[in-house]
Amino acid sequence: MNDLISAILLGIVEGITEFLPVSSTGHLLIAERWLGARSDLFNVAIQAGAILAVTFIYWRTLWSMLQNWRRPETRDYVMKLAVAFLITAALGLVVTKLGFKLPENVTPIAWALIAGGIWMIVAEKATMNRPDQVAITWRVAILVGLAQIVAGIFPGTSRSAATIFVAMLAGTSNRAAATEFAFLVGIPTMYAATGYELLKTFKQGGVAGEDWTGLGVAFVVSTLVAFVAVKWLLGYIRSHKFTVFAVYRIVLGIALLLLLPAGG
Repeated sequence: MNDLISAILLGIVEGITEFLPVSSTGHLLIAERWLGARSDLFNVAIQAGAILAVTFIYWRTLWSMLQNWRRPETRDYVMKLAVAFLITAALGLVVTKLGFKLPENVTPIAWALIAGGIWMIVAEKATMNRPDQVAITWRVAILVGLAQIVAGIFPGTSRSAATIFVAMLAGTSNRAAATEFAFLVGIPTMYAATGYELLKTFKQGGVAGEDWTGLGVAFVVSTLVAFVAVKWLLGYIRSHKFTVFAVYRIVLGIALLLLLPAGG
């Protein structure tokens, strides 16, 4: 397949799946089996494209934080975002130093999709009858930071699913509030990851070998598609549960195990 078309398709996959609780990393690893493997920088950069879309969507919230940072409630929220990010960053560096690599076969991704789908259904039921709680506690902030690392180590888990449902189980029962915090934490997390990969690529002399045209096109496609996907998701969760995504994960995971029984 033409490299540019492949890059566009990967950008579309990333844009759709980065913030839907279905695992963008898992979908990209699966898609690359047919569209061709890409560099770590490519994968992280198109994730940053999706994060850019969320930055545009939440720009009023971010601007309000800057304007009202002197208010105690704003400082408290920003500090919790910072703590969640710092936990992810610190543990992410540890994982990187330990030489962690993403799996090259689909089997662990399939099991993570299934397990995550079941967990989402259980979590939805566990929080269904709780009082509507929009506040973000320190426990929520810490657990969200840890959840991001878990999602990074186990492709198929989904960063958005892990963080949203951890927040809901830890006390923020309101889906919209939990989702907003999870998405806002993702902004500095993915920008930092992109910067780290870019710096590593420069140091290792891999700049010349990178398909910058394909990366740039995929980045733009990912940004545009993610903008539409996130706008839709934020409207959807106001009156719907996440059950449809859980069922999709389970069905996809089972299909992958049946199609690739040896974990190829």
